[in-house]
Amino acid sequence: MVVADKLSAVFTDWTDRPLAFFGHSMGATIAFEVARRLESRGVRLAILFVSGRPAPSMPRRGHRVHLSDDAAVLAEMKKLSGTESQLLEDDDFVRMVLPVVRNDYKAIETYRYVPGPDVCSPVLAMIGDDDPKVNQAEAEGWRSHTSGRFDLRVYRGGHFYLNDHREAVNRLLVERLTAVTAPS
Repeated sequence: MVVADKLSAVFTDWTDRPLAFFGHSMGATIAFEVARRLESRGVRLAILFVSGRPAPSMPRRGHRVHLSDDAAVLAEMKKLSGTESQLLEDDDFVRMVLPVVRNDYKAIETYRYVPGPDVCSPVLAMIGDDDPKVNQAEAEGWRSHTSGRFDLRVYRGGHFYLNDHREAVNRLLVERLTAVTAPS
């Protein structure tokens, strides 16, 4: 994953302090791959937060949005409820973001997990209970990708459960970050 290679090079300069990553959806996979690369260089994250994404080794369920026509990509965006519906009705906005969104779908839909060392960092996975992109068993699969502590939190909602549970998620992140970075 080229983006993980580039990001891990950037974060190498930040290894003099505790690092924690939060990734939602495709960002969860990217955060995981960056963490793997950093750990291969001896840098362990304080914690890795992954959200709205099946474990990297989980088989994909027929996702081929990037090969669909524009109307189908737009329908997928609407289904996930992560973008204001008014914006998705604006032709100029849609023309501007559709190529980027399609490339994001291509990147994540063509990603293939390469078995090998995973991470030692603690992993906290979070999902919405009605997320069409990940179910609880798929999120639980993250457990096999860390030799550290693993926890799973399930919130009410879909793929963008974060929008409705911002305060609770923020409290949880602060709680976990404080626990893993507090002086011993």
